[in-house]
Amino acid sequence: MAASPYASALGRLLPEFPAFLSADVYARLVAGRDAADVAKVLEGTVYAPDLDAMRATHTGIGLVEIAINRTFVRRNRQAFQAAPFAGRAVVGAYLARWDVENVEMILSAKAEHRTVRETEEHLVSSRDIPSGLYAGVLTLDDYRMLLEQPTVDAVATALVRYGYGATILPLLEAYQRSGDIFPILHALDVEYFRSVLAGARFFQGDEWVVRELVRSEVDRRNALLLLKGKAADVPFDEVSARWIDGGALPASDAADLFGARGVPELAERLAARFPSIGDGAAEFASAQSLVGYEAAIERDRTVGELKRLRSYPLSLGVIFAYLLRAEVERSDIRRIAFGKLYGLPNARVEPLLVSPRL
Repeated sequence: MAASPYASALGRLLPEFPAFLSADVYARLVAGRDAADVAKVLEGTVYAPDLDAMRATHTGIGLVEIAINRTFVRRNRQAFQAAPFAGRAVVGAYLARWDVENVEMILSAKAEHRTVRETEEHLVSSRDIPSGLYAGVLTLDDYRMLLEQPTVDAVATALVRYGYGATILPLLEAYQRSGDIFPILHALDVEYFRSVLAGARFFQGDEWVVRELVRSEVDRRNALLLLKGKAADVPFDEVSARWIDGGALPASDAADLFGARGVPELAERLAARFPSIGDGAAEFASAQSLVGYEAAIERDRTVGELKRLRSYPLSLGVIFAYLLRAEVERSDIRRIAFGKLYGLPNARVEPLLVSPRL
């Protein structure tokens, strides 16, 4: 019997899983007083080299943000390089999400007149690794060139050479009239999900686990869209215009879901798809904040997808399980660090974490 092409990927990535932070480390991160304490706890983990590399030029939240992004990029590079030839295109299509996120961040920064320095700190990149994670089309130098552009129009024009022109340029005139950057960001998201779902067409037979992972991300975004729209009392027509197709939650159900009398009732209606969403009710009741619902949705999604991915170790499953763990860990550390920055009590931050409950 021929060996699976994913045996090597399993052998290369399985030893890396223990480096993900333990529940004990998360408890110490939450117990810290500020971002400096978060960095101190991370010094004893896989993040130490990147903290050391950036300590001379950054402190506080900026140091933590850059260090976790550098580590995240390196982990994504490991996953991409571990993929066999037959699976590399699918992994590359998925990792293009970080190119899209960075492009959206730059466009938003230009629309809000933020500086190059405060924007560059938050790019999903490393100082010596292309921001596109070896799978995208943009290098760090490309991003710096984009950051130097004076306006949204100039950034959009510069992006034509990287294949984003067909998505952005038709919406540029409307942006110039309204100053609303969201339709451009939404179009980039829609195109990304269309592209990655198309890239995960059945070929080897195991691409379906990637399709389900991506569809669950679409469902997460659409559920949050409904919750945010209801919380802000936005008309349904505006909410539906921002819907992303491709998930398991059909657009035809959106109107019925959105017909709920308020956010708590809408959350109850979403419980069929996200069983733990009720965990966010207390946070909403006390602070009118959706972050509890968002964390519960992400936790349900992550638990379900990791269970599926781990069921198929000799497949793309092992690669995407590693990628998902890396994404969730990055999000959790950022939640803790920014919670410290904004003075949130530990009792509010701890329930928002996903990784300690995996």
